[in-house]
Amino acid sequence: MKLLIVRHGDPDYSIDSLTETGWAEAELLSSRLSKLDIRAFYCSPLGRAKDTSRATLEKMGRSAEILPWLREFPPKVRKPDGHGTVSWDWLPQDWTARDYFYDRDHWMDAPEFREAGVPEAYRQVCAGLDALTARHGYIREGNAYRAERPNGDTIVLFCHFGLECVLLSHLLGISPMPLWHGMCAAPTSVTTLITEERREGTASFRMNAFGDISHLYTAGREPSFSARFCEMYSNTHERHD
Repeated sequence: MKLLIVRHGDPDYSIDSLTETGWAEAELLSSRLSKLDIRAFYCSPLGRAKDTSRATLEKMGRSAEILPWLREFPPKVRKPDGHGTVSWDWLPQDWTARDYFYDRDHWMDAPEFREAGVPEAYRQVCAGLDALTARHGYIREGNAYRAERPNGDTIVLFCHFGLECVLLSHLLGISPMPLWHGMCAAPTSVTTLITEERREGTASFRMNAFGDISHLYTAGREPSFSARFCEMYSNTHERHD
């Protein structure tokens, strides 16, 4: 099975939709996805994800099932400086100072996370993902999957960067903290995971590509800056916070 995780287009958060650039990115994405044989589409309930999916679904005459747990990873946490922030946006000097943030089993031990209900939200997403893979023939058992109905189906998820890293954390057995802070999925990027069943009946997911934006480059379009921060502090025109 192939699992395609798609981040929404360049967002206009003020109206939970897309910017003009985001709509153009979604159209280019649709030209790519519409060429594929896709078994099922699933989408976040948030407007920017649904709007990103629209061009693809209309072009293919398809619909997407809305899954509440595909919304952006929600908990707000109190940063060390006392200000609130989303779970997946810490300053480097704060999160890298705690070794347990790199540990897949203990990253949720942060008091800020426990106070904000991050462990419960994380487990809810993981349960939703396990139910989805089971629906498509792969039953989570421990850290691997029982291939109950092995298949080569392609499944597409339209969602968000923070949520995407939670999905990858669960599928690959990695703390989401290095993913949230060390990787960046540009708007309309496509991350591909493919099952491997090297022995009959037991499968795992391997990431074949992360954050692929070849559909943008093919059209001569640079990716949006959304989800990135300034390359140098002196770059005052780029986002710092």
